[in-house]
Order: sequence, then C-alpha cells, then structure tokens
Amino acid sequence: MSSPNLQDLNRVCDEIKDIAMKMGVKIRGPVQLPTKKLVVPVRKAPSGQGSHTFNHFGMRIHKRIIDLEADERVTRALTRIRMPETIRIEVEVA
Repeated sequence: MSSPNLQDLNRVCDEIKDIAMKMGVKIRGPVQLPTKKLVVPVRKAPSGQGSHTFNHFGMRIHKRIIDLEADERVTRALTRIRMPETIRIEVEVA
C-alpha cells in the first residue's frame, strides 16, 4: 500500500490487522518501506527575469507491506474496508 497521507495509511493498516486477528489468519506486517520524497523546484519569477530564486514543493509517499494468508471469507472482509482515495493498493496472489 502507498499513500501521501500517513494517517489514512495507518488507519487502513490497523483495520486490516484487526480483521486478520478476528479471523485467526497469520499476518506479517505492516512493514514500513523507505519514504519516497518527490521535490519540484519552481522559479519564483515566472517571467524568468530577476534573481535566480526557487520555491521547492514536495510530496512524501509512504509505503507499507502486509503479508497474510487469506482464504475467501477473509478476502471478502478485506474488500469491504472503506479506502480513502489517497491510498493505492497492489495485491499479489501467490
């Protein structure tokens, strides 16, 4: 899972952990991955005239990995979690 909003990401991770505990499923995680920092430098003077000063706008992308052994009923429970639009989830079935 990844998100620029850390509070939303932690809330969803806690919900997944609660569901896994209630269902009795083995869970590993959430494991924190390094935070990706995106920085965009922008000139203060839009015309290009004047001193060479820049504003730096940034965004941080927080990532977590959760590994769990899920059967069909756990998968159904996980799909019913309300996800904020800021969270991106990748599911890998092995």
